[in-house]
Amino acid sequence: MSNVMKRCGWAESDELMRGYHDEEWGVPQYDSRALWEMLMLEGFQAGLSWAIILKKREGFRKAFKKFDPKKVAKFGEADVERLMGDEGIVRARAKILATIGGAKIFLEMEKSGEDFSEFVWGIVGGTPIEGTGVVMAKTELSERMSKELKEKGFKFVGPVIVYAWMQAVGMVNDHATGCFRRTEMGNG
Repeated sequence: MSNVMKRCGWAESDELMRGYHDEEWGVPQYDSRALWEMLMLEGFQAGLSWAIILKKREGFRKAFKKFDPKKVAKFGEADVERLMGDEGIVRARAKILATIGGAKIFLEMEKSGEDFSEFVWGIVGGTPIEGTGVVMAKTELSERMSKELKEKGFKFVGPVIVYAWMQAVGMVNDHATGCFRRTEMGNG
């Protein structure tokens, strides 16, 4: 009998992906700033692999001042140019501008008394959704979440990006059937 832990197939590719899967992916996150950071990183991932973003995550955190919305919202054209030259991140002007804009929206929500975490978790009913174990590209719920985020003004929040984010932050437990994390996250 084997003592090898079964995990989601996508997490077997390398040590960094295994660590991310085993310790972070699918764990419910309720901290507004951390949720916003992950949403911005998922936006940078569009058209790329998550492994690229994960390898550059510390570079992103350094470049975007630990994803402090108050600091990022103050970024101007000189900061955009600095970021465009930063090899530690994905250098895509539209995504950089979307992150700066996202920080401003986050702060506008906060200023009006709307908590980002309460807003997004409210869309899914406040608790994690039990997935089927079959990873989909998008769902009706991710389409709704995408629409509501776009109405707030967020960019790079299409339903596919949003669904990947919902999985990453534990709004949906989509660990594969047989993955040891599926049971740990509440779905046996």
